Amino acid sequence: MNVKKFNNYFFIYLSLLFFFGIFWLYIKHSVGNDSTISEWLINYQGGFTRRGLIGEICFQIAKYFDLSLRFVIFLLQSFIYTIFLFLIYRFFRNIPTNLIVILSIFTPIFLFYPVAEVEVLARKETFIFIAFLIFLNISNSNYSSNLPLYYIFFILPIICLIWEPVVFFFPLMASVLIIRLRNDQLIKLLSKITVCFIPALVVSVVTATILHNPETNAIMEDSLVKNFGEVCYGSCAFWGKHTITSNFTSTNQLYAPYVFIRYFLIILVGFAPFFLLSFNSKLKIKILFFKNFNNLLYPVLIILTPVLVLFAMGTDWGRWVNISYTFIILFYFYLLKNNLLESNLSKITTKISFFDNKKGLLILCFIIYAFGWTPQTGMTGDVSSIPGYRVPYKSAKVLYNRIKMHNE
Repeated sequence: MNVKKFNNYFFIYLSLLFFFGIFWLYIKHSVGNDSTISEWLINYQGGFTRRGLIGEICFQIAKYFDLSLRFVIFLLQSFIYTIFLFLIYRFFRNIPTNLIVILSIFTPIFLFYPVAEVEVLARKETFIFIAFLIFLNISNSNYSSNLPLYYIFFILPIICLIWEPVVFFFPLMASVLIIRLRNDQLIKLLSKITVCFIPALVVSVVTATILHNPETNAIMEDSLVKNFGEVCYGSCAFWGKHTITSNFTSTNQLYAPYVFIRYFLIILVGFAPFFLLSFNSKLKIKILFFKNFNNLLYPVLIILTPVLVLFAMGTDWGRWVNISYTFIILFYFYLLKNNLLESNLSKITTKISFFDNKKGLLILCFIIYAFGWTPQTGMTGDVSSIPGYRVPYKSAKVLYNRIKMHNE
């Protein structure tokens, strides 16, 4: 597929995701027990707490302009989701394409996943994705090598206030800095990186250990009821009762052989295009531990090992898969776009030559792979089937019922 054709198809794909995404954000914003909205209701009215920054901003905007808090959340969610899709289009347009590259973008654990599993749509990690895309953009050779350092020092602590588990992806960000600053002397390079991450590490530790006690938690819940008549569903109670230790305990209780087998297969199939791309790619530069590997796959897997802690302390394994894949695929294409990889795309194409002159079979396999399944959010949830059909069908059904009720 030529680049122009890919850009057109990709734009159409993102436009459809935008339409369905905004539609379901609007449908969901009035649902009383939706986790997406509940997470955004956490605020600082009872004192400083984890993930309360965005909720406090929404709280103050809604109060100042005398608006519905849920409507303000819907507007902000729609805005960040739009920004995310816009940045994704700019990031991936004009990339060299072959079947594996296309599958790595259209895999159902990436962009399609939040729309297929709407409980994940516009969760706070969307801010993290946007922040990482901006970081990758300013880390290219068109900008000063100091700019990404300033970004990590000043902006990353704010990101940690929004979603503190971003700390598990710090090694990936540090790897970008190591590659970007490769011309510095080793001691100078490591010193710069260490210093710039200190504020974010401090914020992450503080926010991860903050626990609302029952009194302050009650103040936060009270402020929502008094100002907006809102009940914070599960999130307020969660922050008020759960510690890091209890998070591990609650996840451990759900461990079972079928869970590990299912997610092994989900990761194997969903990450397969990335595995193939990275196994047949290596860094052009020889620096630090990257120089010990003949391909990109193994060092990236090592860099991602802290994410195992996230899987151990939370039950939203579908989300963790989506978040992990988003980070590593953006990292890979950052290297590819900046001519930092030796990537043998022709060798990869040869490995899938089975589909040569079999366009119909290729399209069928692509549709099944990209739109035939997604993991559910919870670790015990089964694999969802045919989301490529269910999403438009369910959307059309809900829209038809809404129009019918309005006319009556």
